[in-house]
Amino acid sequence: MRNYTMKNFDQEFPNDDACLEWIKNHRWPKGITCVKCERITKYHKVSGRPCYECDYCGTQVYPTAGTIFHKSTTPLRTWFQVMYRMSSTRCGISAKQIQCETGVTYKTAWRMFKQIRTLLGEDIQALDNEVEADETYIGGRRHGTRGRGAEGKSVVAGIVQRRGKLVATKVPNVQSTTLLPIIRERVLSSATIYTDELSSYNRLPSLGYQHKRIHHAANIYVMGDTHTNTIEGFWSLIKRGIGGVYHSVSDKYLQSYLNEYSFRYNHRKDETPMFQTVLNQIGSHSL
Repeated sequence: MRNYTMKNFDQEFPNDDACLEWIKNHRWPKGITCVKCERITKYHKVSGRPCYECDYCGTQVYPTAGTIFHKSTTPLRTWFQVMYRMSSTRCGISAKQIQCETGVTYKTAWRMFKQIRTLLGEDIQALDNEVEADETYIGGRRHGTRGRGAEGKSVVAGIVQRRGKLVATKVPNVQSTTLLPIIRERVLSSATIYTDELSSYNRLPSLGYQHKRIHHAANIYVMGDTHTNTIEGFWSLIKRGIGGVYHSVSDKYLQSYLNEYSFRYNHRKDETPMFQTVLNQIGSHSL
């Protein structure tokens, strides 16, 4: 069911116990192996506590231990609601809006966002076929500055396979010594890479790639199949989101925001609902 609505959410997760049960079943799909009994045993929920107890020896396990919910006093259903809201929008949602919707403090909402974003970093398989590479600047103020090197901005490099996955990485600069190793690590040598005229990409053919360029400086943006419109569309999306929803993002946390937007982009066509995909990351990222 790709279209997962708020009604579906309310039915599946009506309370904290339902959320805890989901986490338990996700982390131990075949059942919990009791460390004392040394076998899979039956466990029951302990009333009033976020834990389960072995029916035979009384050993207790806490499903939230080692996850982003560990030691959090915020109700689990609120955590799940925030993950649902984050996964249900293309441009993101602000901590202020979560504060208004759930009643938590702004500080708590911001911390929840920070923790949830730790789930969204993915190790994308190598890209192939038609790949676009580009770089952009995010943050800061222009103050009339023109050109690539707008002072005070963070540099982001992006690589996207047309009709495929995307990788966006915060980088220190746009020099070839920075950009080319990222491409070599992320893109198979059999790929055709499309870029603009930035000189940092000059050595791509010598690395074994077929390289096609579009000359933006000459006001040429599409020439047959040569363009970088796919990656530029992603830049537009993330800048609208950061400017319109978050207003500003510090360089320290920029990569986590890039991960959030990349995650939504990379799973936009999945049959599994985006919310379910986010939930499935629980347990795979230990604290």
